[in-house]
Amino acid sequence: MKPIISPQDLAVLVKEPAHLVLVDARSGPTAIESYQKEHLKGAHFVDLENDLAHKGASAAQGGRHPMPSPKAFSAIMNRLGITPNSRVVVYDDKNGANAAARFWWMVKAMGHDKVHVVDGGFAAAKAASVPVTDEIEKVECTHFYTNSEWQLPTANMEEVAHAALHPDYMVIDVREPARFRGELEPIDEVAGHIPGAVNYPFQDNLDSQGNFLKEEELKAKYTKDLQGKPADHVIVHCGSGVTACHTLLGMAQAGLEVPKLYVGSWSEWSRSGRPIAGQGATKQPS
Repeated sequence: MKPIISPQDLAVLVKEPAHLVLVDARSGPTAIESYQKEHLKGAHFVDLENDLAHKGASAAQGGRHPMPSPKAFSAIMNRLGITPNSRVVVYDDKNGANAAARFWWMVKAMGHDKVHVVDGGFAAAKAASVPVTDEIEKVECTHFYTNSEWQLPTANMEEVAHAALHPDYMVIDVREPARFRGELEPIDEVAGHIPGAVNYPFQDNLDSQGNFLKEEELKAKYTKDLQGKPADHVIVHCGSGVTACHTLLGMAQAGLEVPKLYVGSWSEWSRSGRPIAGQGATKQPS
């Protein structure tokens, strides 16, 4: 079962919604207001900052969006009414590049296979005549998930430091090329990249309309990019461990094994006192 669902297939699926759980993962300062104003009928809201991350005192430990514990995320899944029989479909307003991909990764990492991201996000689903509403439906909480461990692989900073300088491993940075090169940094305090990392921007997963490339195109792309390296020798990161999941989603859509996610990403590395490649400029306005 492929992880990306077309808006047209979703429009068919919502007509027979048994076991369907729709999730709205739009993010940003107005996300909840946008959800309350209009969302896909039946969708329940998850908040990137509070549901999909557990922030500590400093981004130097875990980055700007550290992962909550599996036990804490179990409670979120139960709150959403997800059972082992549920077919979960998530969307955001950034072509699945932001919190929808992160939510997909987290649900998969809980061992739940039937989870999909809407290609093109909310706007595409609405254009495909998936019903929208401002009504918020009640959900019956469940109690099926009590996980204590993630079931997809992650990497810590020590592993990244080793892998980035080892020829048999690969560390992939999916941020925009200008951020990777250190020409600008709109979010974190220092510009640049992890020495030895390679830049495969997440935007390369998408076509000119902002939709994911076809499965065979994604497979050809990553077969070339990964240079034959096995998934357990590949680590993917971004700024804070959110957009990296977009590339992991693309790899899964291509039928490839999902590599390791470095959750702390650049936001942790750049505050750690470790070496930095690139211009190393101070924070710049976007």
